Amino acid sequence: MQAPTREDLARSGTLEELYGKLAQVGIAPGWNKKVASLWPAPKKNFAPAHWTYEQARGALDAAGRLINTELAERRNLILFNPASGDSYGTVRTMVSAYQMIMPGEWARAHRHTPNALRLIIDAEPGVYTDVNGVRLAMEPGDVLLTPNWSSHGHGNNSRASAYWLDFLDVPLVQLLEPMFFEPAEEEKTHEAFADAPPTKDSPFVFPLSETLKRLDAATPDPAGPFGTHVELGNPAMDTIGLSMMRLAPRVATAPYRTTANNIYAVVKGAGATTVDGERFEWRRGDVIAAPAWRPHRHEAAEDALLLRVTDEPVMQRLGFHRVEEPAKAAH
Repeated sequence: MQAPTREDLARSGTLEELYGKLAQVGIAPGWNKKVASLWPAPKKNFAPAHWTYEQARGALDAAGRLINTELAERRNLILFNPASGDSYGTVRTMVSAYQMIMPGEWARAHRHTPNALRLIIDAEPGVYTDVNGVRLAMEPGDVLLTPNWSSHGHGNNSRASAYWLDFLDVPLVQLLEPMFFEPAEEEKTHEAFADAPPTKDSPFVFPLSETLKRLDAATPDPAGPFGTHVELGNPAMDTIGLSMMRLAPRVATAPYRTTANNIYAVVKGAGATTVDGERFEWRRGDVIAAPAWRPHRHEAAEDALLLRVTDEPVMQRLGFHRVEEPAKAAH
């Protein structure tokens, strides 16, 4: 079909006829209400959600029998949001995944433009991540970073399988499109540093022991939106902010609603988080998604620690960061 000319468009006798001709040349009428580009508040495209470590660990143990590191770059389980049509992102800009590595295994190194970090859930001495040739020890409660384009692989020299949670800004990078991925040359990464002992002396490691000392020295704020908390990094990475939250038993935190997306991972304890009216009971190792502009609050049943993973640095840099006052968010 020949594209309409200027004269053909000018002779349109009805709006419907004009719309049909415009569609042929890839133009949409901005005044048509069916072409919505603005709306008064963020849409609820992603849903509040909860994943349990108990289920993930069972699935990973099965995967340990069925999948080796030669068949899979990483033995991991993607926590995709239950929103209709989603099959990858945990929230709009970030994805989380459970990962496991068995004794004696080496998950080969690679690098990519997405920023990544991991929260260690269960691991014995001898488990490590190799970041740019430096072996970083992985112990329960520790947080390790692998920033944009850092080469990283994982090894397990212990006698037990190790489990952790990954968090990446892959959905954001996919949206913006600067995605690059490159496998490492193994002889220049793993083998060259085979005898190097793991360390925690690195800006890429936040040991739980040090984080607990900082929490002990922090001003108590059990009823604040994040309980008593400390930031890990300032921010930890260009696109991801981290903070460790200490929740007091039976003290509800202030409701919090923000344009930033938030993922909460349970480091210790048990309790519940309510996101936009949905209540999720959690325990150690679980994950809760609080998508942007969904009011949420936490209440621990016992002493608890939560890791907050947020795209707040992105929203702040772009001038899109908003936080609703607690009194308003409660309604």
